Amino acid sequence: MKHAGPDALQTLAPLLERIRRCALLVEKRVGIFYLKSKAFLHFHEDPSGMFADVRLDGADFSRFRVKTKEEQTALVQRIHKHLSSLKLQP
Repeated sequence: MKHAGPDALQTLAPLLERIRRCALLVEKRVGIFYLKSKAFLHFHEDPSGMFADVRLDGADFSRFRVKTKEEQTALVQRIHKHLSSLKLQP
């Protein structure tokens, strides 16, 4: 599965805009987000659809399909939940 190219990322423009609103994330390149100095989220394109690799446990990437609006919303909710848990830690 290859990393998503510019055309593939364009199809995710509304999702990317939602993710860009997450204050703790920095978009180093289009569609590649970092949390502090560590890679946090990037996208892959595959004949079966688009996928996001996100590091929700702090160590390993987990893969989520983001083909539908429902899947995209679920991803954003997971990201928000994870980032909120980080804010609560001293």
